[in-house]
Amino acid sequence: MQLKDFYYHLPTELIAQEPAQQREAARLMTLDRRSGEIGEGVVADMAGLFVEGDLLVINDTRVIPARLLGRKETGGKAEVFLVRRRPGAGQVWQCLIKSSKPPVPESSIHLAEGVTARIVERDGQDSWLVSFSPEEGFLDRLDRIGNMPLPPYIRRAARTDDGERYQTVFARERGAVAAPTAGLHFTESLLQQIRERGVDIVPLTLHVGLGTFMPVRVQELREHRMHREYYRIPATTAQAVTDRKKAGKRVIALGTTTTRALEHAAAADGSLVATEGEADIFILPGYEFKAVDALITNFHLPESTLLMLVSAFAGKDKLFNAYAEAVRRKFRFFSYGDAMFIH
Repeated sequence: MQLKDFYYHLPTELIAQEPAQQREAARLMTLDRRSGEIGEGVVADMAGLFVEGDLLVINDTRVIPARLLGRKETGGKAEVFLVRRRPGAGQVWQCLIKSSKPPVPESSIHLAEGVTARIVERDGQDSWLVSFSPEEGFLDRLDRIGNMPLPPYIRRAARTDDGERYQTVFARERGAVAAPTAGLHFTESLLQQIRERGVDIVPLTLHVGLGTFMPVRVQELREHRMHREYYRIPATTAQAVTDRKKAGKRVIALGTTTTRALEHAAAADGSLVATEGEADIFILPGYEFKAVDALITNFHLPESTLLMLVSAFAGKDKLFNAYAEAVRRKFRFFSYGDAMFIH
């Protein structure tokens, strides 16, 4: 399977630069992965697609303001982009760094509010290990001195309102550097409508990390290695998924991030136990899904691992036909764009 197999042409004017005026106002495409039938509606009416006994699994990760501006000891400007905290290492983070010259180990970048970023060592081709001090209260300081990490295809600076709109209404656990974007469409009202149809809603946490920003650099996809992302599945969520699989009910994943966590942790029969770890699962067409029966997602970048995952779930030909139709109907693409319900 080649990278070029997942290319499609997207007019740049269809890349959403702003969120919909209201979360629920986004358009919604439905796709039947058996027949390939396509439907269209709006997110506000999504509750009607659920049936009693369904289970909706959401990702409650919270985006941190991961883009930090500072100055090197030499006085030059530098940007530090937090990617992923090293477990058990205090405030040591894997980071991307932009500056006129590459950073030097043991050098420092001075940030606002007296925060110092000390370069520890290079960590792979694109990133560095960086130790932040003071450690105590670092995430609280980050909320004040950091900027929301909008994706690079949003060609404007982050604004104050992005702090709310680039965050799901159920975001709880701080640690992501990109939003689980399918969840951006949901409001408390829509979640309540779904519950009223006899659907349980349960959380897991997957902190979206470097893999979201890094392009696939190999042509032969079997050679690609995914970056690891921390995830945690609580006991109540694991039990709910296991019970639905045994009962033959649908497990509906809200987003590709939720899907990766569930599929990484699931046994062959789709059952789960409470667990935490680091997901590095790379899902391509031909993958047999164990836990997920339906998927709510956005429209993804050409040649991205997210597009490959959704192609595996829907069937590549059916999905690319749906994408061609989305372009024809002028749906809005990527993080602030419209949604799909694939069943």
